[in-house]
Amino acid sequence: MSRAHPRSVKNRQVFYIPGYDPIHPRRYRELYRKEGRDQAAISGYDITLNPGETKPHYGWKVDARIDGTDVHADVSVLVWSDIVRDSMDASIVDTYAQLLRTAWIYIGSGALRRLMRLRKGPVIAALYPVGMLLTQLLIALALWYALFAVGHGLAGGVGAVIGAAIGLAAFVAILRWFKAKDGKFFAYYLMHDYAYSAASRGANPAPLEARMKSFQDAIAAALQSDVDEVLVVGHSSGAHLGVSILSDLIRDGRVPADGPKLSFLSLGQVVPMVSFLSDAHRLRGDLQFLSARDELTWVDVTAPGDGCAFALCDPVSVSGVAPDGKRWPLVFSAQFTQSLSPERWAELRWKFFRLHFQYLCAFDRPLDYDYFQITAGPKTLAERYADRPPSKSRIDHAVSKYTSVRP
Repeated sequence: MSRAHPRSVKNRQVFYIPGYDPIHPRRYRELYRKEGRDQAAISGYDITLNPGETKPHYGWKVDARIDGTDVHADVSVLVWSDIVRDSMDASIVDTYAQLLRTAWIYIGSGALRRLMRLRKGPVIAALYPVGMLLTQLLIALALWYALFAVGHGLAGGVGAVIGAAIGLAAFVAILRWFKAKDGKFFAYYLMHDYAYSAASRGANPAPLEARMKSFQDAIAAALQSDVDEVLVVGHSSGAHLGVSILSDLIRDGRVPADGPKLSFLSLGQVVPMVSFLSDAHRLRGDLQFLSARDELTWVDVTAPGDGCAFALCDPVSVSGVAPDGKRWPLVFSAQFTQSLSPERWAELRWKFFRLHFQYLCAFDRPLDYDYFQITAGPKTLAERYADRPPSKSRIDHAVSKYTSVRP
């Protein structure tokens, strides 16, 4: 459906859709700068960053020389961190209420049981905030009871009342301390993450739908430009947003037949956490639709070493919506255990959140996956992986209980 392209890409527009992340998008620019420099030194190419536009979408410019070809890329981050921050603005009591609602939705619907048939890692990651928050609550309760018991033992009924009052203050203080230190524990952060999709049982909240429409407009404008490739990258939760944004783009007839090549790279996806929920009709319909389109190339990269992603799970097939004539995505592994040296792997293997971002980082023993060559190199995504077979160990059969694509 796209126009004939030159043998080498000279200009590319990249749209990066982050996952559920409350932090300013400059973190992605600095990550790209640092890791791109490291990968260039390892792989023997040149890559430099320059400031880009900050409105309407935060971004930067990349100039690279790879395989003897000069390439320019404009990178834009499709920001929804403000929506994430708003969703995280919950009190301690509200967070524990979220815990109960979210656990009920996943367990009561049977979604959790089916998710465990895929990969244990992301399910354990989903259970982690539940366990950690309950542990924090038990510690606070134990402290309260200890102070109550001490007071009772020292002064009888009056002491018990005083001990209970002091214990209540300590109970509140310890829970507040745990919340203040969540940058180390990630319990509140992950609880808000899972609760965000579960609250609507897989449907997108209205503010997010409005933001996705603005993202679609930005991508549509790039498809009217003279770049050689428009590359959309969705990481973690950003992957399923990308699926819906691109589906709407194609349905609305906004992908010109003679425009730039349209490519979609999903990284570390957690699509089943949403698509397995009862009301995720929109996402399941978009997965079904996008998987059969010839207007784009869709490559899905995960790695079993990433315990936060549904590694090698074909998001269309496991959601039970694979259509006749399914073409996408091409599913393969970034092979962390082979593309990272034993020393580097030993350093990172227990840093679960860091590994979830490894797709955006340098590999000291790179194989055929290189984020910086994909985003700033001379080959389109389709050309780069034209002969790449899918991973043999991928999971590509239906698992979800809910497969409807309409309410």
